[in-house]
Amino acid sequence: MNTDELVELGQQLRVDSVRAAAEAGSGHPTSSMSAADLMAVLLAHHLRYDFERPDHPGNDRFVLSKGHASPLLYAAFKAAGAIDDEELLTFRKLGSRLEGHPTPQRLPWVETATGSLGQGLPIGVGMALAGRRLDRAGYRVWVLCGDSELAEGSIWEAAEHAGHEQLDNLVLIVDVNRLGQRGPTRHGHDLDAYARRFRAFDWHTVEIDGHDLDAIDRAYGEALSTAGQPTAIIARTLKGKGVADIEDREGLHGKPLKDADEAIEELGGVRDLRVQVHEPPSVRPPRTADDGDLELPRWEKGEEAATRDAFGRALAALGTARGDVVVLDGEVGDSTRAELFAKEHPDRYFECYIAEQQLVAAAVGMARRGWVPYAATFAAFLTRAHDFVRMASVSGSGINLNGSHAGVSIGQDGPSQMGLEDLAMMRAIHGSTVLYPCDANQTAKLVAQTADLAGVRYLRTSRGSSRVIYGPDEEFPVGGSKVLRSSGRDRLTVVAAGVTVHEALAAADALEREDIPVRVIDLYSVKPVDRDTLRQAADDTGCLLTVEDHRAEGGLGDAVLDAFCDGRPVPRLVRLAVGTMPGSASPAEQLRAAGIDAASIAASARLLVEQAIVA
Repeated sequence: MNTDELVELGQQLRVDSVRAAAEAGSGHPTSSMSAADLMAVLLAHHLRYDFERPDHPGNDRFVLSKGHASPLLYAAFKAAGAIDDEELLTFRKLGSRLEGHPTPQRLPWVETATGSLGQGLPIGVGMALAGRRLDRAGYRVWVLCGDSELAEGSIWEAAEHAGHEQLDNLVLIVDVNRLGQRGPTRHGHDLDAYARRFRAFDWHTVEIDGHDLDAIDRAYGEALSTAGQPTAIIARTLKGKGVADIEDREGLHGKPLKDADEAIEELGGVRDLRVQVHEPPSVRPPRTADDGDLELPRWEKGEEAATRDAFGRALAALGTARGDVVVLDGEVGDSTRAELFAKEHPDRYFECYIAEQQLVAAAVGMARRGWVPYAATFAAFLTRAHDFVRMASVSGSGINLNGSHAGVSIGQDGPSQMGLEDLAMMRAIHGSTVLYPCDANQTAKLVAQTADLAGVRYLRTSRGSSRVIYGPDEEFPVGGSKVLRSSGRDRLTVVAAGVTVHEALAAADALEREDIPVRVIDLYSVKPVDRDTLRQAADDTGCLLTVEDHRAEGGLGDAVLDAFCDGRPVPRLVRLAVGTMPGSASPAEQLRAAGIDAASIAASARLLVEQAIVA
């Protein structure tokens, strides 16, 4: 397209953004209008994409980090012929694919769900890493973000990582329109303030007028010719550009234009231009998932092993069997044992350092490119990345998360290192799977299974060694459980997972000597939970005692309760959980102080049996 045609395309994108928001009665047209020229030049001159084959391995990747500007994205899809005008005007309506903020579960050309600001660039970094080190393809990753979201810490985790990795296949376009939701942004139109920050992280920067089409074109070309550095194009724009009454005015964020028809007329009216987007280059077919037979590590019953050790060894074995498995570390690989994968498969191991938001975001980006990521850090530190986990679910992303050093059982390190809220956090994620193994063989089998599950998968592992209670050939289906003690005389059921399984077994042995038989269930699948086994135990014993190295809120006890939320009578349910603020102490002392060790379980069981007799 020549310059005049680009002008018309930019105006069309503005008009269609205004029309879509007006038809919906809501949306962000002014935020779309500021970036319309940036989008027009990208779409017509630089993007390489086959809209009929969104999974083409050579396609460039475009991420709209400022997801509220979705009218602009949908207008671009219309200009490219991916959607028609009729669908454009279904924006934000029930059943429409064109949601208020774009999601890949609705539209195949959307790479990731955005709208929670500060996520597009970190996920784009993950895609660029995949392109550089995994796919070894020449596709580019383009990210369009707003200036307001540059206040997010996640942006700077991503900026530093991209600079460190010299991701010259990554281009960030910053729409500096000066105005946020409630008023001016921190730096307004001071382009150099943003450029200095990116240069500090070893980015190449280009500062331009974001409405000068030739300058935009030159900046994109400069970015593509820059080697050894990612590029940030920092563009001065005006919110509401093209309509005099709203241009660069405060108070119009997130509102359809009151005089949409007049605005459309001022912008030159409705157009129906079509853009022939450049075809992507031919690339090699992607790798296959299965490279060989899976030979998981094995432990014999009675051995001592930490579940974190089993996680690392199983992960390394899985990487040998499957060429699509990648591992990301938050600079604790020696503790989580993720480093065992690194020693055998260094080309598929990514060090993200102490930047948990970038850790999870990179996993999401790699999953989008067809890889199977396992991101590992301490369970406590995953709380920093919760919004990325939440948005991964919105995207339908298939990622594996490992939270190590969970619970008070880590011992002397104290509460800052103890994951005590992680089960609740992960259970609340839509479509998630939450697993908490108690021994090495169980851990290894669950690690292997999670590679083929959908959605967000979370595996909780422990620091200390524990006795192996299952044979190496035992199977552990997701959604299942294991009944470890059972008789027709059981007075109650103890439900445990992870470290408390061993405490529950010790308590059951002590109670058996007192002629108080109890059933013991290892509820390793915290979500989905084994409703049938729990309901049978409730029918047989009348009382469930849950024991967890976690806060009472949202953890194992709540998972058990979910089995009885269908209207049936709820059994007597008693919970033992961490209700105090721990200090530093040995693992055994921590369990005792929290009231979740074998002695505490046995004492609670005796009391419950006595109360049942009195009743």
